[in-house]
Amino acid sequence: MSEPRPPEPLGDDLARLAELHGVAPSYSPAPGRTVAASAGAVVAALAALDVDASTPDAVRAALTAREEELARRLLPPTVVHWTDAGLPEALTALPPGTRLTVETEQGETRTGADGLPPGVHRLTATAPDGRTGRAHLIVAPPRLPTPPRRAYGLLVQLYSLLSRRSWGMGDLGDLGELSAWAGRTLGAGFVQVNPLHAAVPGAPTDPSPYRPSSRRFPDPVHLRVEDVPEYPYLEDPADRARVAALLERAARLRAAVLDEGALIDRDAVWDLKREALEAVCRVPLGPGRRAAYAAFLAREGRALTDHATWYALAERHGPDHSRWPEGLRDPRSAETARARTELADRVDFHCRLAWLTDEQLTAAQRAAREAGMPVGLVHDLAVGVHPDGADAWAQQDHFAAGMSVGAPPDAFNARGQDWGLPPWRPDRLAASGYAPFRQLLRALFRYAGALRIDHVMGLFRLWWVPQGRPPTEGAYVRYDAEAMLATLVLEAARAGSTVIGEDLGTVEPGVREALVRRGVFGTSVLWFERDWAGDGLPLPPDRWRADCLATATTHDLPSTAARLTGEHVELRHRLGLLTRPLEEERAEAAEDVRTWLRVLGDLGLLRDPDGPSGQGRSREEEEIRAVHRFLLRTPARMVGLWLPDAVGDRRPQNLPGTWDQYPNWRLPIADAEGRPVTLEDLAASPRLRALTDALRAGVTPEA
Repeated sequence: MSEPRPPEPLGDDLARLAELHGVAPSYSPAPGRTVAASAGAVVAALAALDVDASTPDAVRAALTAREEELARRLLPPTVVHWTDAGLPEALTALPPGTRLTVETEQGETRTGADGLPPGVHRLTATAPDGRTGRAHLIVAPPRLPTPPRRAYGLLVQLYSLLSRRSWGMGDLGDLGELSAWAGRTLGAGFVQVNPLHAAVPGAPTDPSPYRPSSRRFPDPVHLRVEDVPEYPYLEDPADRARVAALLERAARLRAAVLDEGALIDRDAVWDLKREALEAVCRVPLGPGRRAAYAAFLAREGRALTDHATWYALAERHGPDHSRWPEGLRDPRSAETARARTELADRVDFHCRLAWLTDEQLTAAQRAAREAGMPVGLVHDLAVGVHPDGADAWAQQDHFAAGMSVGAPPDAFNARGQDWGLPPWRPDRLAASGYAPFRQLLRALFRYAGALRIDHVMGLFRLWWVPQGRPPTEGAYVRYDAEAMLATLVLEAARAGSTVIGEDLGTVEPGVREALVRRGVFGTSVLWFERDWAGDGLPLPPDRWRADCLATATTHDLPSTAARLTGEHVELRHRLGLLTRPLEEERAEAAEDVRTWLRVLGDLGLLRDPDGPSGQGRSREEEEIRAVHRFLLRTPARMVGLWLPDAVGDRRPQNLPGTWDQYPNWRLPIADAEGRPVTLEDLAASPRLRALTDALRAGVTPEA
């Protein structure tokens, strides 16, 4: 990658053109400080939006064309109307005498835009001078649903939760068992899992659940093969023998992780499951199952066909569609249609896997709700998709070519970040009435009592990095946050689901306020909640926000035990990740812990707060319980327990800044000594029960 270079200055015309297309000519990395975006980044972002700004003449021509277009049009591509507000400005500003006609989502034709039901409708405006404008009209309720009562829940990376029945990594059968047990026995109100999106196949597969092939469809690697209804009816002797051999290999794979210290090997698990599922899918469907499958195919339509086609083509040509025969790079081409016919059996197989996974996800959510959980499963929506994956191929018209999502330089990372995820084009989203976003949300909400949105600030703007340039040379591109939020609120309200936004880190002014106004919860992590505008000390619990999920840690942070003992500093030192001398890092981490322990002691949550932190398991357990009792003292409506914290796990599931130096996304839950802990072990753990009893006692149903 090229070295950073100073940003070139933007001329007035280029800055104006950029703003008219939602590309920000500058950004503020800190209050009171403004940095100009580089001209190269702005020109590249405009090019990705099909705007030529390569020369001064091209800039002037594009600026004139954009200004004339905006002056001429009656309506923007998408208009938002909140049901508790008057008509939006886009309608009230129309010329007097303009006639409005609405074709509703429900199939009615109405005159005027008052009193419309929630939905995405088609709006036509006809002005007295004969001009006509058409737009998508999103009518949304004012706020998202709120959980019926305060609840605590478990946070877990599903792959890390193995049972004595899973095939070397946690699966949807384990998720259903965990949810049923946690709801009935522990009084938990929800279970939050990592993104379960479909992965890019490969050798090896990228283990990160945050860089998937598709966010639209789940990954069949999470299937519990034995729970597929056709599994007991394997008739072919060869298939029965083959699946029996696969079960033996799966048992060895599971034992390697649980008993021999091996890492979770997703590729090995999938190799076994794919072969078993191919045999299971040869079992004919009964009439009822056939009808259910047909209904699923009809519901998912072209999106599923494209998804399955990509996986069938990837089996033949590899996952990087930029290297496929040219005709296959376009999902709508005649060559792709012919290939889909030739590969009909494999396309159907991947459609079948999507259906089976959808069924087991639905069953897991049903198990959670039947166990008394007011929320149930909380699914995680990654911020984007892999540039070579199924979504990037199937929805390529909606992605910005040659751009990647990341983050600008800030106090935590002076070189910025490039996440390697292609961004959606805001103009194409608006022109489609946000159809890809709507379809994505609708799919996830089918089996989610709540949805966590990673980097929720991306509903407002994203940092676009031109391909081949460092992330310091990017620019922010704005999205219509009102339309994105209206789409989110509409689909969540239809499903009766809650939304949790991951809003950690730098957030531009007004974003959190807009999210709160629409009922989107935030994310508050104990170690980061300080009085930053005052003395910098831990924020008292009564000053925390109520509309949030409050936790002690996350998958990207040290476990609570590691933080209390300072082991997270030692880990980073061993991996060469420290930017300051070891003793300096140790001293700062220890002082931070002492500060928090004193706060816990002052609140009466911890005996002898000045005692030796982390010395002895009983002391460590007491401190971890005190940390979670503190979370219960806050008004947070949702309190999360990172499941590895319940058994003293020292290791983070992901260590940002590492790739092959640390086994990110491949560790099973383990105890304080690093021994893997199964789901069955968790159910019998006195340490876990003591912690969850404390949480359960602190969560009382509201009147």
